[in-house]
Amino acid sequence: MSDSRRDTHPSSPTGVNNQAAISRLLEHTESLNVRFLNLEFTDVVGLAKSVTIPVEQLGDCLANGKWFDGSAIEGFARVAETDMFLRPDPATFAVAPWRADMLGDDLAGGAMARMICDVLMPTGERFEGDPRAVLYAALAEAAALGYRYIVSPELEFFLLHDGGESGPEPLLHDRGGYFDLSTDPAADVRREICAELARMGIGIESSHHEVAAGQHEIDFIPDDALRIADAVVTARYTIKAIAQRHGLLATFLPKPFYAINGSGMHTHQMLVRQNDGSNAFADVTNTGYGLSTLGQHFIAGQLEHAPGMCAVVAPLVNSYKRLVPGFEAPVMISWGRVNREALVRVPRATPGQPETLRVELRSPDPSCNPYLAFAVMLRAGLDGIARELPLAPPVEEGLYTLEESARLRKGIAVLPATLGEALAALAEDDVVRMALGPLVAAWFDEAKGQEWQEYRRQVHAWELSKYLPLF
Repeated sequence: MSDSRRDTHPSSPTGVNNQAAISRLLEHTESLNVRFLNLEFTDVVGLAKSVTIPVEQLGDCLANGKWFDGSAIEGFARVAETDMFLRPDPATFAVAPWRADMLGDDLAGGAMARMICDVLMPTGERFEGDPRAVLYAALAEAAALGYRYIVSPELEFFLLHDGGESGPEPLLHDRGGYFDLSTDPAADVRREICAELARMGIGIESSHHEVAAGQHEIDFIPDDALRIADAVVTARYTIKAIAQRHGLLATFLPKPFYAINGSGMHTHQMLVRQNDGSNAFADVTNTGYGLSTLGQHFIAGQLEHAPGMCAVVAPLVNSYKRLVPGFEAPVMISWGRVNREALVRVPRATPGQPETLRVELRSPDPSCNPYLAFAVMLRAGLDGIARELPLAPPVEEGLYTLEESARLRKGIAVLPATLGEALAALAEDDVVRMALGPLVAAWFDEAKGQEWQEYRRQVHAWELSKYLPLF
C-alpha cells in the first residue's frame, strides 16, 4: 500500500494533509462548475450510499473528513458505535455528466461530482465492516507477497421497458443475439453508457449485445481490483440512471426471465509482480495452457474454495436460478480453456503476447458486492499458492451431459444449488470467512440467512399453478 492509503492520526481522518493538493482539487471543482459533491460508500451487500455536501464544504471535508451516523446503515455499527467518519479518496473524484440535467432550473449549468470514501471509526482506524476495507486487507496481503491483483469483469445486464400488466420486458424491437450488430434503441443507450462512464474515468474495453433479447455487456479494461470495484459500483447506478433517462429499466438481477440466459459478471484475473510488472500467471515454456506453476496453484485454490465463495459472488436467491445447466453458466467445479461450462477458464493469450494471459472465474454475477467478491477470490487463490495445491487436469468435454458416475470418477464436484447450500458452505470455509473478517462474515450470515428463510416460507405462483389443480 502507498502512503496515501494508510490510516492516519484521528485528528486528520482523511489523510489529505497537503494544502497544495487540496487547493488544486478545489480549483478543479470550480473550473467544472461543481455545485454539489456526493461522498459515496457501500453497505455490506454492495448498494451505493452517499452523503451530499455543497461544494463550499469540500475543503473542510478533505482536511477533516465528514461525520455520519453509521447506525443508519444496515450491518455498519452497533448503537454504541454510531459516529463514523467518511474519508474521501481524491483519486476517485469524477463529475457525473448525466446528473447535470437533474439539478433543477435554479442550478442550471451546475454539476454534480462524487468521491468514493473509506469509512473510519472515531479513532481514525478503518471500520472493519466497510467492504472497501475488506478488499484493502486482501490487497495488502498480496502486496506483502510482491503482487498486485488485476481484474477485468464482464458486467452483464438487461435493458427493459414497462410491459404493463405483464411487468418489465425486453424492448419490442430488440431481436439481437450474441454480438449482433443491433439497430434497436437500446444499442444507442449502451453506447451512451460507455461514453458517460469514460467521462467519469472508467475504462471500457468493449461492449456488445449479449445472448438474450434486451441483454447487454460492458467489459472493463484490466486494472487494480480496488479501482475496478469502485468502477463496478459506479457503473451499476450510472447504467440505471441513463436507462431511466430513456424511459427504460436496467436490471442486474442474475436471472430475470425463465428459460433464457441470465446475467453473469465473469471476472478475468492476473497477479502482476510489483518488481517488474510481469504477469505471474504466464509461463511461455508451458505450451499447453501457458500457465505458470503459481497460476496453477491460484486456480486450484479458487476451485477448492468455490463452494465457500459462492454466497459472496452469487449472493441472491435468484443467483442460483442462473447457475443451472443449459445456459453457459457454471454448475460443476472444473477448469478448462474452450469449455464455457467450466467454472474457471484460461482463455488464449493474445498471439505473441503471453503476458496477456488471464484466469477467468465465471460464477460471480452482477448483483454481488464487488469489494467482497474480489477479496474472497484473491484470498482463495493466495491460499492455493501458499499451500501449493495441485491443479486437477482440465476438462474440455461437455459437463451438462456428463453422467453422474463419470463425474464422480473424474472427481468433479458441483457448486451449491441454492442460497441455503451456499451459506452452509460459507459457514465451513475458514479462508473465505477470514477474507470477509469476523464482523462482515457474521452480518452476511445473518442477513442472507434471513433472506433465505423468508424465501423458503413463501408460497410462489408456480406452486399454486402446478399443484392446486391436483391436490
